[in-house]
Amino acid sequence: MSIFLSKAILDFFIAFGIVLGGAMVGGVGAVLSLQPPTHTMLEVADRIKIWALAAAIGGTIDPMRVIESNMLGGNLSPAIKQILYLGFAFLGAHMGSELVKWVCSSRS
Repeated sequence: MSIFLSKAILDFFIAFGIVLGGAMVGGVGAVLSLQPPTHTMLEVADRIKIWALAAAIGGTIDPMRVIESNMLGGNLSPAIKQILYLGFAFLGAHMGSELVKWVCSSRS
């Protein structure tokens, strides 16, 4: 499997796992603090999406710098790869959030 595809799949599942795991652990915290877990899980899943995206791509602004420096320098290939990595990470975070919404709506 190519290096690009392996990293893209890894970014997807890291973001997916952060959203899903954060929402589940947030639900446990809500139960312990006597709050409604489904409402808390939905809030956490929506709020944590951007952090899951940042964590999946490396947790820094370096991917944005790669995009900027390569686009201005005329070399599009690394910039396109970074944009695709961001897209895969966003897709993973969004799918994790949608899964939490689906689970919480079927329990209501």
